[in-house]
Amino acid sequence: MKKGKLLITRQIEDNLVNQIQEVIPEWDIIITNEPDQWKVHAKDTTIILGWRKFFEDTSMDLLNELKWVQTWSAGVNSLPLKELEGKDISITSANGVHSFPISETVFALMLSLTRNIHTYIKNQEKKKWDGADIKLEMHGKTVGVIGVGAIGKETAKIAKAFGMKVIGIRHSGKPENYVDEMYTTDKLNAVLPECDYVVITLPLTEDTHQLFKREQFQLMKDSAFLINIGRGEIIKEDDLTAALLAGEILGAGLDVFETEPLAESSPLWDMDNVIITPHTSGSTEHYDKRVIEDIFIPNLKKYIESKELEFNIVDYKKGY
Repeated sequence: MKKGKLLITRQIEDNLVNQIQEVIPEWDIIITNEPDQWKVHAKDTTIILGWRKFFEDTSMDLLNELKWVQTWSAGVNSLPLKELEGKDISITSANGVHSFPISETVFALMLSLTRNIHTYIKNQEKKKWDGADIKLEMHGKTVGVIGVGAIGKETAKIAKAFGMKVIGIRHSGKPENYVDEMYTTDKLNAVLPECDYVVITLPLTEDTHQLFKREQFQLMKDSAFLINIGRGEIIKEDDLTAALLAGEILGAGLDVFETEPLAESSPLWDMDNVIITPHTSGSTEHYDKRVIEDIFIPNLKKYIESKELEFNIVDYKKGY
């Protein structure tokens, strides 16, 4: 394959750069987080490692040589998919990079809500000794994993260490290890009444937008907890607030929101049965290493051999 240009839109460690250079020693590799430089290099860039909204706003018309985008996020709903598809540009996502840190966050939220840890932390600040309202445990309960991809699979695996029953929802309905029962998305409403915990790990698509509304919350047990680490727009936030206030579900752990940052006026901030984290469930010390070593470099080797990309190829029709 002829020489090309790789534009990396963020600073990465030297050892990762060296690994990339070993695969494409003749290529120009540009590493910069400066928008002015992105525009300079956009017109003859072959591959972008780390899509930025800047390209959509200012440089889409310049991307005539672009063949492939590797994103830094698992979700691609923020990308201009129609325009990229029109240019016949391949997209690969960072799906799978987050499975360990996000599944850890899922269980941190589940455990905190179940064992009242979040309340005790608040009491500690006040030097208040109060052991009231602590009775629940997770062992033997049922968790519904809504979206059994890489994160959902790891969540199901950990759930088995707690002796939990795992019910899964995925588009294909294909069985999966550690999932006791698997259903397609159209069976969501039938599954919700069975779950003590509902964990949303879905991508945001036209089909999943506001998938959870008041109807779904009313179908859940009034003793159930909701965890959302997918995308905020999957939930109609006003309906969730109303359900929590009405006691239709027991509590929620939320890492994502319809609008981020979450507005200070949101009533979710003041609810004792809600834990809020600032869209950090996927943050990890190993993020860059996993994106580059596990996804980008294996695909890059395929690309320079003029072969099909192998990992995390985004399906434009599905939107993920």
